Amino acid sequence: MAQFQNDKEAADSLTRAYQQLRQEIGKVIVGQEEVVRLVLTAVFAQGHCLLVGVPGLAKTLLVQTIADSLDLSFNRIQFTPDLMPSDIVGSETLTQQRDFQFVKGPIFSNIILADEINRTPPKTQAALLESMQEYAVTVAGQRYPLARPFFVLATQNPIEQEGTYPLPEAQLDRFMFNIELGYPSYQEELNIVKNTTSDRKPVVSKVLHSDDIQAYQALVRRVPVADNVVEYAVGLVHKTRPNGERAAPRAKQLLEWGAGPRASQYLIVAAKCNALLTGKYSPDIEDVRAVALPILRHRLVRNFKAEAEGVTIEQIVKELL
Repeated sequence: MAQFQNDKEAADSLTRAYQQLRQEIGKVIVGQEEVVRLVLTAVFAQGHCLLVGVPGLAKTLLVQTIADSLDLSFNRIQFTPDLMPSDIVGSETLTQQRDFQFVKGPIFSNIILADEINRTPPKTQAALLESMQEYAVTVAGQRYPLARPFFVLATQNPIEQEGTYPLPEAQLDRFMFNIELGYPSYQEELNIVKNTTSDRKPVVSKVLHSDDIQAYQALVRRVPVADNVVEYAVGLVHKTRPNGERAAPRAKQLLEWGAGPRASQYLIVAAKCNALLTGKYSPDIEDVRAVALPILRHRLVRNFKAEAEGVTIEQIVKELL
């Protein structure tokens, strides 16, 4: 870990490291620049991501490449209907000496890819809750801390809903970002096909180690924020609450539920990180707007009127902004 004389030097270093990360990830991932930006923002802001996209959009490859460039341990958990909580967090087994020994599950890693998280029942989905919030797991009354940094990236298929279990609102709220992946453009898909149908194997260099990431995460928390930016973020969240005093007229018409206080916290932390990644030392209102949609997308619940008229959450958020 490099030593810096002040936070300004550290902030400049984070901006350079971010550009290096983009270059290394770009060796493997074609396009998806907004997705990469948001995932890296979540890493430095100590958040978790929910990735929503159809199969074949390189969701798994994306998180694997990010893990490689960050020199962090990586585990993939394929969620299925028969998966049990012990398959994630681990379990106690009886040794030859007739003692119980805890065998750690795949959750004990820096980056966790929870693939198709809505394929498993709520009991198993909830096994991730404590680790995402408390950075620890409890088994048989014993608490086991997780290695830091710790980052969960869960994926969902938005098309096939048969045999799935929608995530409860309380767990959705634990994710900083809900990121939607779209299809690549024609030119991007041409490059993807050329790169993946040859014997070319790009090598991703390590850019940051775990100590660097934790230092940058602490730096993000120390970034100063002007009162008007905090007021804008909190005011935006209050606009989404249809029964609140500051509710926007469109929210009263189209929303059943609005965002909670965690949305306000994430808006500020993500805006701080977005400012540093773009070379600024303090966030402004534009930084809040840049992260507002993926933060609010999964925290707003439309009412029957909105669903009947085909009004999407994205349209509602853009109107509130």
